[in-house]
Amino acid sequence: MQIPIFSLFGETEAFPDVVHCERIWDRARLHDWVIAPHRHRDMAQLFVMRRGSAEVCIDGETEMMRDGEFLFLPAGFVHGFKFGMGSEGLVLSFPLSILSGVASAFGDMAHHLSRPFRRRAGERVAELAGQIHHAFRDPGHFRAGLLVALSQALLISVAEIAARGGQAAEPLARRRMLEFERLIAQNMDKGWGTADYASALAVTPGHLSRICRMATGQGASRHIETVLMTEARRLLAFTRLHVAEVGYRLGFDDPPYFSRRFRLATGETPSAYRARFNG
Repeated sequence: MQIPIFSLFGETEAFPDVVHCERIWDRARLHDWVIAPHRHRDMAQLFVMRRGSAEVCIDGETEMMRDGEFLFLPAGFVHGFKFGMGSEGLVLSFPLSILSGVASAFGDMAHHLSRPFRRRAGERVAELAGQIHHAFRDPGHFRAGLLVALSQALLISVAEIAARGGQAAEPLARRRMLEFERLIAQNMDKGWGTADYASALAVTPGHLSRICRMATGQGASRHIETVLMTEARRLLAFTRLHVAEVGYRLGFDDPPYFSRRFRLATGETPSAYRARFNG
């Protein structure tokens, strides 16, 4: 069975905004309260259940989400929902540029946000989610900056809850995937390809691509490209580096080639993408 990969559920176009926020009611009722299994390649999500319940299936494991709980879902995990009719809450979607921007500044935060988990929301998470929902609908002059700041505060709060609750041991394939991603982060400026990373991990390129495809739905070379373009988005959004310097930091010696690759991956030029955050 082919698992579809969406930007938002049912949508294959590029991520539509700085972040995205919608009510569970708005989308779930259009699908008879059932969201079929799918995955997201370039974003993480937070589901905040205000009223009602949902049967959640994540990578084949089923659990219940109830009133006052949240579910954090990193990119790449296959998930589907059967919501109780009339359930209400928020679905917040964060492009990986937002997630990597805050995770890179706070030590092991990326580790705590590497696995799905469900917890009681608490006052802070519920309040920040509500503020994001309000800011998302407000066309204020500094809307993009406010959404980024609130999203970072919310993700930090969620990571703190994960850190307090501990994490289950990772399966071997997931540990290999996390190590692969760590190596990509450490060697972005070197122009490494799949064979280089496979050698560093002491596996064959084919095996690395199989691990990667199981975790993300894409082979190793495509995943390397995705991570590089995610970091490009982060640097364009949150630094003042010249576009050419962003490319150099990601192993592109030819600035026009970097710009073409970025536009092919995102549908926007680097300058147009940066303008979304500085408007």
